[in-house]
Amino acid sequence: MNAAVPRGYDPHAFEPFAVTVDLAVFTVRESRLHVLLVERGEDPYKGHWALPGGFVLPSESAGTAARRELAEETGLTEDTVPSLHLEQLGTYSEPDRDPRMRVVSVAYAALVPDLPEPRGGGDAASAQWWDAGRLGTLAFDHDLILADARARIGAKLEYTCLATAFCPPEFTLGELQQVYETVWGVELDRPNFRRKVLATPGFVQAVEGPPRRTGGRGKPAALHRAGAATALHPPLLRPEGRST
Repeated sequence: MNAAVPRGYDPHAFEPFAVTVDLAVFTVRESRLHVLLVERGEDPYKGHWALPGGFVLPSESAGTAARRELAEETGLTEDTVPSLHLEQLGTYSEPDRDPRMRVVSVAYAALVPDLPEPRGGGDAASAQWWDAGRLGTLAFDHDLILADARARIGAKLEYTCLATAFCPPEFTLGELQQVYETVWGVELDRPNFRRKVLATPGFVQAVEGPPRRTGGRGKPAALHRAGAATALHPPLLRPEGRST
């Protein structure tokens, strides 16, 4: 039930503004961190690359709008989008961030295993995975949003089990290590990483069945799935001064 409008309150006394959502969607492809971008099909910034997103409808929450826009602008299926891990990143409200009108954006970060090639839809001319380290200037203030999203992900990998969201349902510890190395941009010691992961309660769970060959010359690797834990105790801190 909607609450009654307080007596004396005049909503027209305040300048209207729009609310949008923007999404920084990351995945690991070919051992590189990639981000999902759309080519804008309409002004402003027609022909420029941007993060997926759009306006929040009057009947929607920001979270509902984020999943709708992601499906509309990228062509990802209705079965895929609800399963994605979306995390609210922050609110961006600089008065001149959108040349059309005053627009406040709620930004989300999504971490996903490798997905099929996206396709454009809605007001997006096309959609594409881009190497996150080789991007030009994006539309609006999306460079800032993307930088904030990368920093948030890198930090959360130290204290949470979020890295498993980049992996398929069953993965090897080598694949999990590759996620950390890709996001952090560092090279990790394999035995030390394996020891820390297996010693952390609830981080991963062994999968029964035969090991899987990963393409290297070593022996097949055991498979794991995400455990029940959400936080890492102790944290898995990134090493300093060891870059790839």
